[in-house]
Amino acid sequence: MKPVPVPPAQPPSPPPGTPPAAVPLRRAPVQRRSAERLTRILDACADLLDEVGYDELSTRAVAVRAGVPIGSVYRFFGNKRELADALAQRNLERYTERVTKRLKGGAAGGWRAALDAVLDEYLAMKRTAPGFSLVDFGNQIPVGARHTEPNHRVADRLAALLSGLLPRDPDDDLRRTFLVAVETADTLVQLAFRVDPEGDERVIAEMRELLRAYLGRVLD
Repeated sequence: MKPVPVPPAQPPSPPPGTPPAAVPLRRAPVQRRSAERLTRILDACADLLDEVGYDELSTRAVAVRAGVPIGSVYRFFGNKRELADALAQRNLERYTERVTKRLKGGAAGGWRAALDAVLDEYLAMKRTAPGFSLVDFGNQIPVGARHTEPNHRVADRLAALLSGLLPRDPDDDLRRTFLVAVETADTLVQLAFRVDPEGDERVIAEMRELLRAYLGRVLD
């Protein structure tokens, strides 16, 4: 008899390594050992994306690389698309943590310094985080696909992170401004990394100036 899917558990404090609720798992880890296994699975997925790409990625290869039974992968994910989605959401959470750390301790330099932190941390992950070049925050799989939902999430997250530096509480107009900025940065970052695998610094510099000028109309 085919097992009935078990709804995700809702522990009050999920163990480290649990992806956020925005990407529901077949079954959420409750014990630390289970959470560590989930982390190994996502790490293996990221490494394999860099090595073989999304088309050649398989749940079995992820299980082998993670050193877990294939059933452990299917315990959390139904297919490789769900794996990539969970990795993208983990990327967003780690990115948020990095930006928050940069911004912690004061607002010296105002929103322009905050913008530099936002861009610097994204570029650092683009250059160093395994699998990031393909999935980033969820808008690259299938390769070349353009989906708006991830950029909406990023724009809302940035509006919340930078709320203390904004001239007013985020409203629909301000959220739209951030969404346009995120979409613009996304396109220009893609261009920078097409021109140079490490990101063409001239394109990146032009992007910074463009975003400062655009945001300055609203934030100054």
